[in-house]
Amino acid sequence: MNITPTTTDLAVVGMGYVGLPLAREASRAGLKVVGFDVNPETVAALNSGRSHIDDISDADVQQMLASGFTATCDPQVHKHAATIVICVPTPLSNDGGPDLRAVVSASETIAAQLQPGALVILESTTYPGTTDEVVRPILESTGLAAGIDFSLAFSPERVDPGNQTFGIRNTPKVVGGLTARCSDAAAAFYGKFVDTVVRTKGTREAEMAKLLENTYRHVNIALVNEMAVFCHELGIDLWNVIGAAATKPFGFQAFYPGPGVGGHCIPIDPNYLSHRVKGALGYPFRFVELAEEINNRMPDYVVHRAVELLNTKGLALSRSRILLLGITYKADIADQRESPAEPIAAKLLVGGASLQYHDPHISDWTVRGQTVDKVTDWEAAAAQADVTILLTNHLQYQTEALLLAPSLLLDTRGTARALNDTDKNPNLHLL
Repeated sequence: MNITPTTTDLAVVGMGYVGLPLAREASRAGLKVVGFDVNPETVAALNSGRSHIDDISDADVQQMLASGFTATCDPQVHKHAATIVICVPTPLSNDGGPDLRAVVSASETIAAQLQPGALVILESTTYPGTTDEVVRPILESTGLAAGIDFSLAFSPERVDPGNQTFGIRNTPKVVGGLTARCSDAAAAFYGKFVDTVVRTKGTREAEMAKLLENTYRHVNIALVNEMAVFCHELGIDLWNVIGAAATKPFGFQAFYPGPGVGGHCIPIDPNYLSHRVKGALGYPFRFVELAEEINNRMPDYVVHRAVELLNTKGLALSRSRILLLGITYKADIADQRESPAEPIAAKLLVGGASLQYHDPHISDWTVRGQTVDKVTDWEAAAAQADVTILLTNHLQYQTEALLLAPSLLLDTRGTARALNDTDKNPNLHLL
């Protein structure tokens, strides 16, 4: 195999929540990194030292630029890169399976520039078989053979937005190559800036590992969400139950109920596996489908509980003022992808409620074409609302002021429970 000389250590395809942190860590390790993105505005912002995601600050981008990083829309960069990592979105398609158009497009762009000796790694989450059945044929249309003329591998992204403890470097990196030599190349690459590299048998095992991680969470979240519904009806404090069960030092991991699941992983990834099982084997993945059904109905349940509380005050939803605290999908980030706040707000608006929201990370919010008013002082607004619903436990809400709520408060995250005993204020209600 003749190896083409390279001038770039790494080209990252996709400068989003996965690609940009990867580029930063590789750049910190001294690699010469180029970020490729099809959005000219994203590229211009990065080259000007401005970040567009939560976990990367402007100072981080400026430090990357000082270390030689550059962003570009020019696909020619792939011709001169020793390693190319694909970090593009894989949303759900209309039929419930993965929408691989971005992966296909990225693969075609790389194929047009692919040189002998290159290492290509897919990080985008997808169903088992994608690397071998979708990416490989596109790259091999060049006449180059995977595992012989170039290396091909899959390594699932494990980025957790907002996590201050675990990042790219100290989160073990799962790697599966098309061949043993491909695995060696991918492991050697990640070993330059990741502390621990975990090899799997092949690409399918690496792809499945990612889906197992998130399906495990999806199913267990659904379990406690369903328990939250019937524990409320039975008069059982589920949060107290979970706390008691969590004292067992083995065989139990605590999961907590909430208003629904959000983000790109938990609501999306298990569906890739369900779609693959049904398409390839002809039968449903019943655990995943049931978990999806339970988690998807939680926004309805939140609205139902809010209406129940209003009824105790003799109020109808159509004549009530509702305040939502937190509309992002998780605490202390600005990411709204698949946030349950949107379907909850939509149902409240359809019911005729006068709706407001507060979120320190979101400046304006439109729900299905309707602008929702933002308040700046959440404590004052909560005092005026008929019901306040805490949907995201931002640090700003983890305060004693929550325990002093003068009006009804529905806490879907157990934030008040963590602060103190909610029984001290009859206006506080847990999901």
